[in-house]
Amino acid sequence: MAELLALEDVTAGYDASIVIDRLSLTIEAGESLALLGRNGVGKSTLLATLMGLTRLHSGSIRLAGADVTRRPPHRRATAGLGWVPQERFMWPSLTVEEHLTSVARPGKWTLREIYRIFPRLHERRDNMGNQLSGGEQQMLAIGRALMINPSLLLLDEPMEGLAPIIVQELMNVIEDLVAESGMAVIVVEQHARLALQLTKRAIVLDRGRIVHASPSEALLADPDRLHRLVAVA
Repeated sequence: MAELLALEDVTAGYDASIVIDRLSLTIEAGESLALLGRNGVGKSTLLATLMGLTRLHSGSIRLAGADVTRRPPHRRATAGLGWVPQERFMWPSLTVEEHLTSVARPGKWTLREIYRIFPRLHERRDNMGNQLSGGEQQMLAIGRALMINPSLLLLDEPMEGLAPIIVQELMNVIEDLVAESGMAVIVVEQHARLALQLTKRAIVLDRGRIVHASPSEALLADPDRLHRLVAVA
């Protein structure tokens, strides 16, 4: 597979603070990666850095061979980065359907396809974003990111705070995305076992650096190591 994303010695954070420290990472086209670690080690900051939302102190970021290190967030999105932020960021003045169509770009993911994988969004298409339940907002956040037809989807804590039945529904959708879409996916998830079940490869961060890398299946099969790497001390 061809290289899709490459970070080289990236150091980034907020203002003068360093959260990501000289991190290098490559993602191939169609690859799925679980990004794990304890709270506060830099997982969400790494995704925000990919989107151009942090202060980059040094290093470079390439997407599909193009240097996007200094590109603003909207140009990274049009270059192929789809981001589902932890906060979801619903727009209270837009309906469900307007959330989806306002960012649409040509490709496989159309309004019809989003409604196929999330029938509930079709039922609520005329509701405002802030009138949805937490699970429906998460579906909409994922659908909105897919509508830009990204080559790489960034999922930041997609299961956080959701009812078990909604978690299972989202798990099924993400599994299908990983298996069938040809799109690369990075999953940040505090429930490490869920992320490992969804992905083929895993890395663990600590203090902004990669301290472990392995196939997801191998880490899932080694609960003692997984506990040492991600459990709160």
